[in-house]
Amino acid sequence: MDDAAGGLQATMTAMGQAAREGARALRLATPAQRTAALVAIADAIRADAPAILAANARDLEKAGKNGLTPPMIERLMLNEARLEGVAAGVAAVAAIPDPLGVETSRWTRPNGLDIARVRTPIGVIAMIYESRPNVTADAAALTLRSGNAVILRGGSECIESNLAIHGAVLKGLAAAGLPPQVVQMVRTTDRAAVGAILSGLDRTIDLIIPRGGKSLVARVQAEARAPVLGHLEGLNHVFVHEAADLKKAADIVLNAKMRRVSVCGSAETLLIDRAAAAKLLPPIADVLIKAGCEIRGDAAARAIEPELKAATVEDWTTEYLAPIIAVAVVDGVEGAADHIATYGSGHTDAIVTEDGAAAEAFIAKVDSAIVLVNASTQFADGGEFGFGAEIGIATDKLHARGPVGAEQLTTFKYVVRGTGQTRP
Repeated sequence: MDDAAGGLQATMTAMGQAAREGARALRLATPAQRTAALVAIADAIRADAPAILAANARDLEKAGKNGLTPPMIERLMLNEARLEGVAAGVAAVAAIPDPLGVETSRWTRPNGLDIARVRTPIGVIAMIYESRPNVTADAAALTLRSGNAVILRGGSECIESNLAIHGAVLKGLAAAGLPPQVVQMVRTTDRAAVGAILSGLDRTIDLIIPRGGKSLVARVQAEARAPVLGHLEGLNHVFVHEAADLKKAADIVLNAKMRRVSVCGSAETLLIDRAAAAKLLPPIADVLIKAGCEIRGDAAARAIEPELKAATVEDWTTEYLAPIIAVAVVDGVEGAADHIATYGSGHTDAIVTEDGAAAEAFIAKVDSAIVLVNASTQFADGGEFGFGAEIGIATDKLHARGPVGAEQLTTFKYVVRGTGQTRP
């Protein structure tokens, strides 16, 4: 290891040790103190809006020069409305109940032992993410609410924005009397910092959360020496069943694809029930095309709508994050579930139908983190679930699944109270 690499590793390890101290302080803080910090952070983000937006403008200028794609730039961009949304998200987290110390279960054994399962913090979380500066505030808020210290490593493309938002976070922590090591930001863009985090920082990290492209998540899952909470790509489907209400289906598909094409809840594949495809596909395709969406169809879809581009196998496994959608004609709920099982990422999938039995069959057969009935996939969001914000959508089945809010960032311990019992 050369001197530079050794110096970075030492710096990162020191951050891990400081985070461990911060986690202890935060665990012992009162719910009111954690709430006060969150309120102060939201206020500081609003007060620092001019500086944050100026920093974001510098990131956007650099992104343009570096040739970032339009969806990546859209993810990176902040404006007054979006920044107010960031602050409001932190304030919403402040308003949700503090999860720590909550008894999730309690029982008494025949020998008189009183046993309770109680929510506790995980400890130190490392968050590695790309593109979205709002994640800096969301992650800080949710880890603070759940009593965890966090080390944040954002992408080089949004370093200025992240540092400006982190500055507001530090002001909020100070206002509530909490130490700055509760929320730390990696200030270097050196990619070796990611490798250092993946090493576990001398076993100071309890959980690593990646949020970004497929290659980032794959690297973290392959190299991490601490547990990982996975967030895979959103290969999301909307299945329009033969019993769907046509207007409802068109509205849902349009929103699921086009509301914001760059979010992980955006629909990437449209599945049409073969039994009614000739009736359903043309008006839905027309709505999408008028909205500027490119459609790539399988042979059955193109037989109904010949102007569609031909879909390839790669289209079923591509997260476009762009105004493009793939269309396949399938045989009922069974065919839709088979397609999703073959090509989906276990993120978010929806059915549009007026047939209750079909809806229940879809729910049973589709094993995704989020399954919706007659609603847009764009509701795959912690804020929409009432979590205040989210740190990502977990597609693994352990430790959390779906939108990860404050409650999902806790673990538990058993508290056993006795009156002198000894085991025979």
